[in-house]
Amino acid sequence: MMSHPYRSVLYMPGSKARVLEKAKTLPADALILDLEDAVAPDDKTAARELVCDSVKAGGFGARKLLIRINGMDTAWGKDDLAAAIAAEPDGILLPKVNGADDLSTLAPMLSGKTRLWAMMETPLGILNAQGIAFATPLLEGLVMGTNDLVNDLRAVHTPTRAPVLASLSTCLLAARAAGLVILDGVYNAFKDPDGLRAECEQGRDMGFDGKTLIHPAQLDIANQVFSPSPDDLALARQYIEAFSAAGSGVAVVNGRIVEQLHVENARRLLALSAQIEKLDKEA
Repeated sequence: MMSHPYRSVLYMPGSKARVLEKAKTLPADALILDLEDAVAPDDKTAARELVCDSVKAGGFGARKLLIRINGMDTAWGKDDLAAAIAAEPDGILLPKVNGADDLSTLAPMLSGKTRLWAMMETPLGILNAQGIAFATPLLEGLVMGTNDLVNDLRAVHTPTRAPVLASLSTCLLAARAAGLVILDGVYNAFKDPDGLRAECEQGRDMGFDGKTLIHPAQLDIANQVFSPSPDDLALARQYIEAFSAAGSGVAVVNGRIVEQLHVENARRLLALSAQIEKLDKEA
């Protein structure tokens, strides 16, 4: 079970000091300090220094910090990795992971609290999701990169996300089998709260732990949708109490059968609520 919620995970461009400073005040469960897509080639070196210095300096409260580095096949990847390891963030996010070897070769370099995270954004990566998920015990989570995936599939973005549902489900299966965190991809229309809410609800219902975001305006909706509601928590408590009182392995609540699996999920929701409450106090 996760010890930290990941309802809202906000990408922050690593080349802008003002933006990184603002991130310390935002209600995000985690931040992805980006050295890859959000940084122009001429700014890569300066962004690396800025991001790693910011992580070392701290001040981000209880928010988890991930550094997304450039790929190992780029001119910046190796230096990004070395600098990120020295900065000791909570996680290093590797883009365009295609197979288990992309992770297993890097894992021995890590130390301390830092864990690996994998961007799932290529057709080959999706096909190899199971191997990637079990590549190393130092892998903590998968992050869906739906923009790159849609592009590589020659598909289009649709409200139902039908073109990528198979890919999302494949990665969910792999993540759950390996006990990993898994984050849904971004919603590009940051001025469309209704569309964002619908996509968050879809991701939540599929089983994602939270959503990656591109704008602070999206944080409140993601936090709300991926948090257990008061009704969810009240029902969870009913399930636990009824199951305990029944003493027979099966209980009935509101005309519905309650078994051990329902009780386990109820306890997960209560634990998540407690984690969120703790995070809110520490942020």
